[in-house]
Amino acid sequence: MKTILNIIWLLFGGLWLALGYVLAGILCCILIITIPWGIASFRIAGYALWPFGRTVIEKPGGSGVASVLGNVIWILVAGIWIVIGHITTAIAMAITIIGIPLAIANLKMIPVSLMPLGKEIVSTNQPFVSTYR
Repeated sequence: MKTILNIIWLLFGGLWLALGYVLAGILCCILIITIPWGIASFRIAGYALWPFGRTVIEKPGGSGVASVLGNVIWILVAGIWIVIGHITTAIAMAITIIGIPLAIANLKMIPVSLMPLGKEIVSTNQPFVSTYR
């Protein structure tokens, strides 16, 4: 079922969304000082291309002060606008019955799009390994 949803997602917006993140990543890498956001954009592009069967978690070991500061800058510069775009397209997708799972996937991307640093995208088939013992 995940594969069918991913193919439908790819055809109805996932490809364009992923290309947007790739272009943002290239721009960020060209500007050198914004390379961490460029790498995060490439990571999100892969997630935007094939979202079903994957989820976002916090990186083990904490994200650190640099990630928090970077996320604050990201929110102010681009994050809030990306979130507004995800919410708008999710509303448009949710109009049809077939689009409801796609809208949910779009909303599922909001946390990583809002604060990309310190996050990791993992397969939902992968068992969660806790760092706490």
